[in-house]
Amino acid sequence: MSTRRAVIRQRLSGWFDSVLHWDRRMVHTIGTSRKLNRLDRMFVTATFLGDGYIWATLALGLLVFGGTADRRYVGIGFAVTVANIVIFRFIKTLTGRIRPENTDVKEERMRTRIDGYSFPSGHATTSFGLAWVVFNCYPHVAVQTSVYVVAATIAFSRVVVREHYPLDVLGGAILGSAVAALLFPLFTNLFF
Repeated sequence: MSTRRAVIRQRLSGWFDSVLHWDRRMVHTIGTSRKLNRLDRMFVTATFLGDGYIWATLALGLLVFGGTADRRYVGIGFAVTVANIVIFRFIKTLTGRIRPENTDVKEERMRTRIDGYSFPSGHATTSFGLAWVVFNCYPHVAVQTSVYVVAATIAFSRVVVREHYPLDVLGGAILGSAVAALLFPLFTNLFF
């Protein structure tokens, strides 16, 4: 029985190593892509806006110009974001995955790291958490599509500027969406 466990453990370890190798290779391939480098300013801007500026602007607009329901939705979004930040910070501490090495000039332009840990991407976690909230609060196809395009652009920008590996971003998107999906009913009852 122990031989069987050893074989399974070895196979899982080999698979995990392959996935991590792919992840490291992809961050290099994406970060050095000539086609994506033409859009460098857009991705650096998306990363900057993903620090919370775009979501705060949306919230401020809803608070100033929206109705009672909009203000409640902002409260739900804020509560989900706080929960996501606490959770992703905890997971980053547990995993301790170091960010990709980056000697590119792009990084110097947006050097605002709070920590040196990579998994999961905080930008992806909060963006997809808020996208989930907006998607469920505003059932308009244009709004729903737009918010997910913004979230995906912010998340992908983190790989393009080599702050995160692709799996960090994917993990953050899944985490943010899952936290939002779990907490949305609770916060909806609190705010409505």
